[in-house]
Amino acid sequence: MVYLKWLFWAVFWVLVAAFFHYTLPQTDIVRVTDTYEKRIDFGENSLFWASPDAGNDATAINRDVFFIQTVRADGSTMVYRNEDTSWGWPPYFKFDTSNLQAEAADLKSTSEAPRWAALKHYGWRNEFLSIFPNGVSIWPVAGPDVGKPFPWLNILILAAFGLVAYGVWRLWRRFRARRLDPVWDGVEARFDAAGNALEDRRGRVRRWLDTWRPKDKRKG
Repeated sequence: MVYLKWLFWAVFWVLVAAFFHYTLPQTDIVRVTDTYEKRIDFGENSLFWASPDAGNDATAINRDVFFIQTVRADGSTMVYRNEDTSWGWPPYFKFDTSNLQAEAADLKSTSEAPRWAALKHYGWRNEFLSIFPNGVSIWPVAGPDVGKPFPWLNILILAAFGLVAYGVWRLWRRFRARRLDPVWDGVEARFDAAGNALEDRRGRVRRWLDTWRPKDKRKG
């Protein structure tokens, strides 16, 4: 039972960490190489795509999605999707997909004459599942060595979550001490009493049976 308890909490906190890593904003220093629009047929990976843009058909099984192709400062490539989050989750309230696409297109450059930009996004890139991080905003920066903005928002959200989690944990401990522990103690006491009574009955039966045996065969 102890191992199952630790396994449960380990899985729980891994899922919590994955949730925040996917949802909280991150910023990459990139060079935009191209922007394009592509028709996407949604399948098993539909969970990792945003809802249709505001005003579009929410029941459609496919739609056109904007993409932004980039090269990072370390030379690796990264492709971002560009979708509205609207009023859905995560709560970025993004309605300016077309504007962001125009801003990204205006920042396109070549390796011979690079122009660098900071692109804020959330989500993951996975080639096997064909999922892409979703761009939120983009702005020009002086060069590839420009430091990323300090993640004040992420720290505030994580701190707030830590305080809420700690408060819930304290309330749970108090509730368990006042309500659950006395009940479990009572149940254990009843089981112990029932076990002792059963053992006492067995002892009396054995002693009674011993009275029917010859004296030289009696126990003890």
